[in-house]
Amino acid sequence: MKVSAGIYKGRKLVENKYEHIRPTADLVKQALFNTLAIKLSGARVLDLFAGTGALGIEALSRGAQEVVFVDKDNRSAKLIKQNLDSLDVEAQVLCKDFSLAIKLLSGRQFDIILIDPPYKKGLYEKVLSLIEEGKLLADGGVIVCEHAKEDKIDPLTFEITNEKRYGTKMLTFLQ
Repeated sequence: MKVSAGIYKGRKLVENKYEHIRPTADLVKQALFNTLAIKLSGARVLDLFAGTGALGIEALSRGAQEVVFVDKDNRSAKLIKQNLDSLDVEAQVLCKDFSLAIKLLSGRQFDIILIDPPYKKGLYEKVLSLIEEGKLLADGGVIVCEHAKEDKIDPLTFEITNEKRYGTKMLTFLQ
């Protein structure tokens, strides 16, 4: 697993040896960040269900000012910290359940929120509801949900602005 663009382009991330982590495929990651390109410079990013931290690290590499990584699994949090250390990058890593983390972050504003929970668990609407309650999305900000193509995202009070399919995966963009 490598960083694909930006100041850390080509840098290897610590190998993921855990079965509970489903890394975002390179094609999907490239498409995601190509779509977000104009919003990344100076952006504040929230990476929920961060896994290895690869998406948040890619955002930092491409110009994000700040990324907060959230994952409830201790192994994931450790892997994220190892990846950040390998790049000599400091960032906040919260080893907490997403609902606790969102409540803790309530009132902070993020320009980009990445949501990539375990598939087929019905978590998207709960996450979106908590983001709305905590007022985490900045004006003009975007939420990106990575999900299985069978999963339909109910945008609640947000608006779906784009959907992209890549084989069995989809990206849904909300504002």
